[in-house]
Amino acid sequence: MSNYHLQPADKPQALTPQALRSLRQDPVQGISRRTLLRRSIGGATLLWLTEVAAGSIGFLWPSAKAGFGSVIKIGTIAEIKAANSSLPFAQGFPVYYQAARAYIMLIDPSRQEFIPGEDKTGDGTALNVRALYQKCPHLGCKPNPCLKNFWLECPCHGSRYDRLGIKALGAQFGPAPRSMDRFAITVDANGTLVLDTSKITLGPLPVAVGQPGIIPPKSPIGCI
Repeated sequence: MSNYHLQPADKPQALTPQALRSLRQDPVQGISRRTLLRRSIGGATLLWLTEVAAGSIGFLWPSAKAGFGSVIKIGTIAEIKAANSSLPFAQGFPVYYQAARAYIMLIDPSRQEFIPGEDKTGDGTALNVRALYQKCPHLGCKPNPCLKNFWLECPCHGSRYDRLGIKALGAQFGPAPRSMDRFAITVDANGTLVLDTSKITLGPLPVAVGQPGIIPPKSPIGCI
């Protein structure tokens, strides 16, 4: 056994005071942890602001383009019948208009006409027409009109409304807390229906089936 020791050539050497001072005075190479953190926070904030701006533009843009959130022309009763010839609109059945996100229906089908006037509340009785917002007041799903019973039925949680959007009272008719919301409407002198989709009136409270204020279903069996 030998008595000498090998000295590694790459054994680290202690830094001299001069080397330490040089490291402190020279600028840091690359990105420091603090700079990286600041840039990450700044980038996340910028991304959030961009998303907020894009959402705001998306909300306001339909109004600027005369889409939902603005005044939308639907047409005369004859034009509505022609556009929905496969549906019994003349019998009071609700028909859908995508541009307005609305259901349109005659209030009194025995009167095959719209009455000129304006209704900001959306009730529409005096004008013989109503426009309902497509959104279910429960969680925002889209109720669908059922040909079997002429009611509007929400496929998400089973809320049921008569053909004029009145919510049926009772747990068996779903959890929606109120009837469907309504748009302000106008019928001009030529009988043309116009909706103001920027003005929505909350629907009234539910009504028990069999009581005045709700139209019974044409059939005990619905579509859902």
